[in-house]
Amino acid sequence: MKKIIYNNILFILLFTASMFAQSFNATVDKTTVGQNERFQVYFKMDGVNVNQVQNFRGPAFRNFIILGGPNQSSSLQIINGQMSGSISYSYIIQPKAVGTFTIGTAQLEYDGKQYQTIPIKIKVVKGTASSNTNRRSNSNTTTNNDIAKNVFIRAFADKRSAYKGEQITVTYKLYTRLNISSPQISKLPSYQGFWAEELATSNTINLRAEMYNGKRYSSAVIKKVALFPTKSGKLKITPFELTIPVHIRKRRRTGNGFFDDFFNDSFFAQAETVNYKAKSNSVKINVRPLPEVGKPKSFSGAVGDFNISASIDKNKVKTNESVTLDVSVSGTGNIKLVDIPEIKLPSGFEKYEPKTSENISRQRVIRGTKKIEYLFVPRIPGKKTIPAIEFSYFNPEKGKYITKRTQPFKIDVAQGKSTETASAIGYSKEDIKLLSEDIRFIKTSNFGLERKSKLTTIPSWFWEAIFLPLFILIIAVGFKKRQDKLSGNVVLMRSRKAEKAAKLKLKSAKKALDAKNITEFYEELSNALFGYLEDKLILQKSEFSHERVLEELSNRNISAELVDKVKAVADKCEFARFAPKGEEEQTAHNLYDETVKLIVNLENSIGKKN
Repeated sequence: MKKIIYNNILFILLFTASMFAQSFNATVDKTTVGQNERFQVYFKMDGVNVNQVQNFRGPAFRNFIILGGPNQSSSLQIINGQMSGSISYSYIIQPKAVGTFTIGTAQLEYDGKQYQTIPIKIKVVKGTASSNTNRRSNSNTTTNNDIAKNVFIRAFADKRSAYKGEQITVTYKLYTRLNISSPQISKLPSYQGFWAEELATSNTINLRAEMYNGKRYSSAVIKKVALFPTKSGKLKITPFELTIPVHIRKRRRTGNGFFDDFFNDSFFAQAETVNYKAKSNSVKINVRPLPEVGKPKSFSGAVGDFNISASIDKNKVKTNESVTLDVSVSGTGNIKLVDIPEIKLPSGFEKYEPKTSENISRQRVIRGTKKIEYLFVPRIPGKKTIPAIEFSYFNPEKGKYITKRTQPFKIDVAQGKSTETASAIGYSKEDIKLLSEDIRFIKTSNFGLERKSKLTTIPSWFWEAIFLPLFILIIAVGFKKRQDKLSGNVVLMRSRKAEKAAKLKLKSAKKALDAKNITEFYEELSNALFGYLEDKLILQKSEFSHERVLEELSNRNISAELVDKVKAVADKCEFARFAPKGEEEQTAHNLYDETVKLIVNLENSIGKKN
């Protein structure tokens, strides 16, 4: 009996669901509007296969002016193998007079059946005198307030509270309900207190339908950035500003109501372009300090989720032979800020400066690999052990520190042969045959010596042979001491090598430009300029930002003209992906020449200050 009742109830529910599976409804932003106020009306069909909807006919809108529409959008979803979707049509309208009016029914066909909406009553009230005056004085234009309601930027952070060093992804989205052209960046956001990494986004703006605050917009992601806080506390991200060309239809006034309606039809309407400056909201982030409890001694600031591995090229060597140890740190997080692990070598090893390389992926999250190559030479024979390399990081998801270690490495160092040791320092095998010949007979008489009639002076070449090697030795020792001093002074070395590193980056940018790889060109060009400034101004990566560079240049009394040019080049590199394709190559050539001259001028100016 219970089973029969259950089946009957289930049948009724399924039947009811099938009866009301499709619905066609009309909605508006508001039912009471001002006389000159614009609002939207939506006609939405739910629970359908959107490809079978046809012959949509909107209402007449007799007492309203159509400012835009119909704008069509659709969505599709599959649940438990069943496909369902919705399609909607929207209009932007404005009332013609004060009073109570009705928006008539809209109609469409689906699956051989006719559907229509229920009429909606709209109450139009008289606006204030100030608003009416403003509307009359701008009857042929659209105010900034009108545009601001329909075109704006929003910044979204995936988290508003994070640990120091934890990734925060900020996404900037453009929303519009008007016709727009390619926007140009007016002002980039400031990431004071963060290390920023740009995430990959499309080079073109692809608009898609999206509901925001109950209204339908065309939206597009215009910028994504991964931020890693370098200090704790409440940090603020300044707004992102765009200049957006907005295309607006101009209303024509003939003095005749009939002709006003006729010539304000979309076919006859004239359009104008207004450069509207859109400004995103600022974003506030609460950054928590890393816990002191449980912090290991090997922790050096890595935050995320990492692994470490190591390998050695040989386990049996002879004295004075080189050994290479490769260490790899990989994972997600602030990989670029990770310090290289410390290696403790046993006694009798000579260690050289390690080489570091990075491979970073900038998709949804920052992930990558940092490889370190250590080179060392054993000088004393014996069985040696390189202890396990320890690497610690903080995992924000687990809220604790994690330490990982590599395996220790055992090395058997054998004594090298004397001939090998001698050859290593420049002697040949013939030089080492010290006693291979007998001592020759020494002559004791009949030398044939004659007394000179007068004393001759010592020739000049004799003195040159004595003092020239001494002079060369002094110069070599002085040069070696200077190189040792420079090697110990990392700050000075960075400053001296800045120009050389910039030239290499500029060559890479030129190759990319010749290959017409515009995206890579702008990236290499930006790296050349700001890599040069990072080394020349002795800035740490964790402290580096465009704003910090401009501030540091101003503090060093660099001319305002050069500072402005640095900012202009940075902005152009960032703006380039929004530029029309036809202008990119010519703009790139001009920007390359401009950047080369700028680096030369900066080198001359900063060099004098130093």
